[in-house]
Amino acid sequence: MKLHKTTGRIEKEIVLRAPRSRVWRALADAEQFGAWFGMKLEGAFAPGARVRGQMTSPAHELVTIEFAIERIDPESRLSYRWHPYPFESGVDYSSEPTTLVEFQLEEVAGGTQLRVVESGFDRIPLARRAEAFRMNDAGWAEQLENIARYVAK
Repeated sequence: MKLHKTTGRIEKEIVLRAPRSRVWRALADAEQFGAWFGMKLEGAFAPGARVRGQMTSPAHELVTIEFAIERIDPESRLSYRWHPYPFESGVDYSSEPTTLVEFQLEEVAGGTQLRVVESGFDRIPLARRAEAFRMNDAGWAEQLENIARYVAK
C-alpha cells in the first residue's frame, strides 16, 4: 500500500491473468461489477450517471451505496465518486464530500495490470477519516482479489 500523507490516497495494483477486454467488462458493466464487488446495482455505468446499489455481503445487506460516474475511457479508465465507508446505521452521508475512485487498465506481460486509486480522504470529516481510510484500504485489497477470481473464470 502507498499512502500519500498530503492527499490521503490509497493506491493498489494487481496483475490479472485475463485480457484487458475481459477486465474492462468486469469493471464497466454494472451487473458484472456488482457480482465481484458484492452489490446488487440498479442502472448502467455511463458518464454523469448515478448508480445505486445494495451490498450483498453478510452483515452489510442494509447498506446502500451510490456511485456518481465521472469518466469512462473504454478499456482504459473508469472513475466515480462515492462516500467512503458509509456503513454507520442511520447516518446521512449526503452532505459530506466524496472521494474519487479511479480504475486504470494497462496491458502487461501475462495479462492486465489493474490500478485502483482512491483520493480525497483529506476532505472527509476528521471524526471518521481514519476509519474510512483504514476500512477502504483493507477493502480494496480484498476487492482486487475478488476481481482476480472473477475474471479468471
